[in-house]
Amino acid sequence: MIDPSPGGTLESTAHVVQIALTPVFLLSGIATLLNVFGARLARVADQADRVSTLLTGAGDAERARLGRRLDRLHLRSLALDGAVGLAALGGVATCGAVLTLFVGALSDSTVEALLFGLFGMAILCTLLALVAFGFEMLLASRAVRDRIAERRAEAGLPSGS
Repeated sequence: MIDPSPGGTLESTAHVVQIALTPVFLLSGIATLLNVFGARLARVADQADRVSTLLTGAGDAERARLGRRLDRLHLRSLALDGAVGLAALGGVATCGAVLTLFVGALSDSTVEALLFGLFGMAILCTLLALVAFGFEMLLASRAVRDRIAERRAEAGLPSGS
């Protein structure tokens, strides 16, 4: 398939780059998904704040209804945790596959080594960025759930599931 011998050509290196670009389109889709998940988490946080504000002046029946709404928001934040974690893991796996392709095709030529090094560094940085972003999203959704729990406690509601 790809000649990893020291006599490899620039063309074979370019071919490896072309093959490695295919998964990058998957990364673009994953990034779009992560953006959607982030926007959804922001909506959940905004709704939790709005519901929490309504709890302060609500009667007993209204408090029960708003408590159920906070429970649903809590579940949504948990679902978003799973979605972010899985998408980030998918991005990490994609980057790992590309990096494996590059490491497997590396040869001794200086130009090829430079090309592999630069593109490999780009993939490695993207991989680490996805890990960091996934971690940040998990922290953000945890903060949403903590805020919901605090508001429930302030309103005298039992803790949700």
